[in-house]
Amino acid sequence: MRRWLFADQLGPHFLDDPDQPVLLVESTRVLARRRFHRQKAQLLLSALRHRARELGDRCDHRIGATYGEAVADYGEPLEVPDPTSWAARRFVTDLPGVTVVPTAYTATSRDDFSTWAHGGTDQGHSDGHGDGRWDGHGDGARGGTGGRRRLLMEDFYRWQRRRFGVLMDGDSPAGGRWNFDHDNRHPPPRRAHLDLPEPWSPSETEVDAEVREHLDRLERDGHAQFRGVDGPRRFAATRAEAGQALDWFVRHRLADFGPYEDAMLAGDWAMAHSTLSPALNLGLLHPLEVVAAAEQAYRRGEAPIASVEGFVRQVLGWREYVWGIYWWAGEDYADRNALGARTPLPRWFDDLDADAVGAACLSDVLAGVRERGWVHHIPRLMVLGNWALQRGYDPRALTDFFHESFVDGYAWVMAPNVVGMSQYADGGLMATKPYAAGGAYIHRMSDYCGGCRYHPSHRLGEDACPFTAGYWAFLDRNAGALAANPRLRRPLAGLARLADRAAVTAAEHRRGAGPP
Repeated sequence: MRRWLFADQLGPHFLDDPDQPVLLVESTRVLARRRFHRQKAQLLLSALRHRARELGDRCDHRIGATYGEAVADYGEPLEVPDPTSWAARRFVTDLPGVTVVPTAYTATSRDDFSTWAHGGTDQGHSDGHGDGRWDGHGDGARGGTGGRRRLLMEDFYRWQRRRFGVLMDGDSPAGGRWNFDHDNRHPPPRRAHLDLPEPWSPSETEVDAEVREHLDRLERDGHAQFRGVDGPRRFAATRAEAGQALDWFVRHRLADFGPYEDAMLAGDWAMAHSTLSPALNLGLLHPLEVVAAAEQAYRRGEAPIASVEGFVRQVLGWREYVWGIYWWAGEDYADRNALGARTPLPRWFDDLDADAVGAACLSDVLAGVRERGWVHHIPRLMVLGNWALQRGYDPRALTDFFHESFVDGYAWVMAPNVVGMSQYADGGLMATKPYAAGGAYIHRMSDYCGGCRYHPSHRLGEDACPFTAGYWAFLDRNAGALAANPRLRRPLAGLARLADRAAVTAAEHRRGAGPP
């Protein structure tokens, strides 16, 4: 049967047979419906068209206004791997002549996660204390629909390690510990960059040129609007390129990943991160082959356990956990708004207008998104997400912004990461506390503050750090809703003792929606 593949199902593991006939569809309506980053649109269409060329005569490549038009009365039955979003899944299940088959997108199926979440497996629990990391490393989540009393990403991660035999020495974790986070929390070094080889990047092909002309024409004719700027394609668009990017990371950058994975440097946009998320989310790589490559480097003595474990935790732990939560929490998850945040995204933020912003960290991160459609996880959470949380930006609008602005942004990725982790809009399903932080955190974990017009320890005055003042204003605005949270007792007690509390909150109110 011919298999219809979406643009995030492009790896060979989405076909049962290497000779299976394939349908690939480009929908121009998708680009008209959302304001994607220009480089995201470039990457998606480049990947899809490269795959069509690879498949040759076995591929029926159609371009139409909508997916429905492209497959209506197709003339032969189609099967499609289970899509990666609620909306796409609902769409394909309603199409006559289309059969939905299991997907190989992740290592953990929806049923796997549901079984685990309801306690139906050998859980191998941790001690339950967690470690308070923003990205779910040991962080807790209160269960949503019965079954388990509480979900812990740490328990899920250990279950994953055991069942797939990843970084295991018999029944024990490699290196004698499950978690090397305490070795991986270094502030940045006192230099402008990490002095590592740059992340792998491709050489563009004639397909990229065709796509660029196509997008130029859509924009010129008023059929699409993009945010961000055009630029050279930085990320893999083919299976072969993805393999090269993985190999390059493992050989040249993995060993240095761990210590500085939570640090930021203005002069080093990727630090030691893999930049493999776009390839993974396009389906060009499978998560198990990625973690296997990292583990092999450890076994060969080419990368330390702390770096390898930290990387495996991100891929086999956090990424798979986000996938599971997206489906387990239900279709309405992206609309949750536990803190009642309603502020519309201001135009300067939505437009990635970094030049309008005086705060060094926020300006640099917005510029990174504008120029590349990608920044690593700490700028996403502790700069963009932290800013939005402090100002009460509408979480659904913010989720759409992340989905559209990042080259690796998809519905299943961004709903748990933004609604849950970043904005605490799910009321504690993904995290045990809101990840709001003042300028002191950014000062400790970056080199932004030294040349900034604002001082990270000042909350009033012309040089008051908007993150520091915004932190206290956030606590003041949400004190009632957060009063029962045990992890916020100390911050809320500090708020109660703040002599200039009224002045700080008034100053933040006057700041309004304008750029800092």
